Amino acid sequence: MDDLLQEFLTETGENLDTVDRELVRFEQEPNNADILRNIFRLVHTVKGTCGFIGLPRLEALTHAAESLIGQFRDGASVSAIAVTAILETIDRVKDILSELAEKSEEPAGNDENLIRELGILADHAKAELQQKPQRDVDGTDGADPVAAYLARHGGPVPTTSAEDALDLVFRSAPGPQRGRDGRIEHTAASEPGDEPVSREQRQVGPATLRVNVDTIEHLMTMVSELVLTRNQLLEISRKQGDHGLKAPLQRLSLITAELQDGVMKTRMQPIGNAWSKLPRIIRDLGAELGKRIDLVTEGADTELDRQILDMIKDPLMHMVRNCADHAIEAPAERLAAGKPEHGMIRVAAYHEGGSVTIAVTDDGRGLDIERIRRKAVQQGLATEAEIGRMSDAQASRFIFHPGFSTADSITAISGRGVGMDVVRQNVKELGGRIAIESHPGKGSVFSLALPLTLAISDGMIVTVGDQTLVVPLAHVVESLRPDARDVEHLGVGRSMLNVRGRFIPILPLEGPVGARGAIADPTQAVLIVVDTEAAGQAALLVDTICDQRQFVIKSLDTHYRPVAGVAGATILGNGRVALILDVDGLVASAVSAAPPLKDAA
Repeated sequence: MDDLLQEFLTETGENLDTVDRELVRFEQEPNNADILRNIFRLVHTVKGTCGFIGLPRLEALTHAAESLIGQFRDGASVSAIAVTAILETIDRVKDILSELAEKSEEPAGNDENLIRELGILADHAKAELQQKPQRDVDGTDGADPVAAYLARHGGPVPTTSAEDALDLVFRSAPGPQRGRDGRIEHTAASEPGDEPVSREQRQVGPATLRVNVDTIEHLMTMVSELVLTRNQLLEISRKQGDHGLKAPLQRLSLITAELQDGVMKTRMQPIGNAWSKLPRIIRDLGAELGKRIDLVTEGADTELDRQILDMIKDPLMHMVRNCADHAIEAPAERLAAGKPEHGMIRVAAYHEGGSVTIAVTDDGRGLDIERIRRKAVQQGLATEAEIGRMSDAQASRFIFHPGFSTADSITAISGRGVGMDVVRQNVKELGGRIAIESHPGKGSVFSLALPLTLAISDGMIVTVGDQTLVVPLAHVVESLRPDARDVEHLGVGRSMLNVRGRFIPILPLEGPVGARGAIADPTQAVLIVVDTEAAGQAALLVDTICDQRQFVIKSLDTHYRPVAGVAGATILGNGRVALILDVDGLVASAVSAAPPLKDAA
């Protein structure tokens, strides 16, 4: 029974999520019979399964919802009130399922008010249908169905009993022959070669198998260890020059890569799963705010690691809610500005440079940069002088500061200064970046750049004095050996690098990572230009670049306290441990700790 209940919870949860999305679509396309058919089928399936397992409360709720949906299927007009009632029923069912998963038994509760509301709406829809003129199969109102059918097929209306006439209608209909009771008769033998189709042959789509997530996680861990062992063997082979090992090691490397790719695919899920609830959120927000908002999604099939998908759901919802509340104007304001009455929010996902980019775009009023500047000064986040030196892009990043809000009053939706700081924190934990592009009066674009997976990543292996470090490749823009005329010394331990006419700070790494014997002269070392979310670009001063390869990320949080500038560790091919740099945190702390330019000699 436990296995049966678990399978029921999983499948029912998926079905209800689909119903949730399809109902919002159906409200927008009330004449789409395919959507309605799918909704009715899913709700009917849930109701039947609840009855089979013995969950009377869930069965009663889904039965009431099914009855109302059935009236829509019969031709009743769709109202926002009815759709809202069904959506509330779906929410109630999800709540019951959550308690059922925890307690393994259906919780007690009273759903009479909701069931009564659904019943009243169903009765109202039924009354509406009864007032409509009946239409026969030929489309003529009020005509005798038998006569109309026979007349359409060119035959005379027979002067026989109604029973014989109905029998004639059934037998003249195309397809399998039916008797007077409407049942299909056993007919003549099929044509040669027309063999019955088995149940297995009728199945459509690929076969699937449910696997416990813990099993996949364990398998991924083992593959990661295999990758480390492969790297160590390759390193030994290179040092010893043993040609006898070369061929089997190449084969092992190929098999390991294919196995790693296969396991990674089992962890990947369509990103559309992360925004499956957005249509419902936009519908409810639009009704609450008195706005008309259309949601457009693109790239729902783009795949991401399941762990990243789970962590990005809440940030996505926060961003969309902010767009609906802050960015999209009221209908009257949009019309006055020469815009369509309907606002638009677009959520798109696509692969770009070994990562996945999620872009949330709106056609609203854009960020009010001057208001953000004033609020930043009022809240003590920056001085007037500092705000004056900031570009619009730099000032716009104050919206990610915890507690920062430009709203004058607190509402149920916004105004508490929470939301965008959650977005930034989650994206940072994932090793991703967020960028803002805003145009006053036209809208804004929030772009999230995320890694495909958290388990394995690409990095550049470098040395700084006696330390070997890994710089995540997602942050690397370029590497170079600078000419003396490209480096400008500002004194007080500050140097700047001229990169094609643009000056960026040079950051030595021996201090943050405790390295000894590092090269201090930028003109004698290698500079790696990195791009960060909070502090822009900077040049990391390293001794040498050793290699570029994939590495397995090992967390240090379990055994060590957090260290600024360090994101984790990995094991190299020679068996040594190398620290993975937290480039964002490293550059941000170095820039904030640096003395101001006015102190430079």
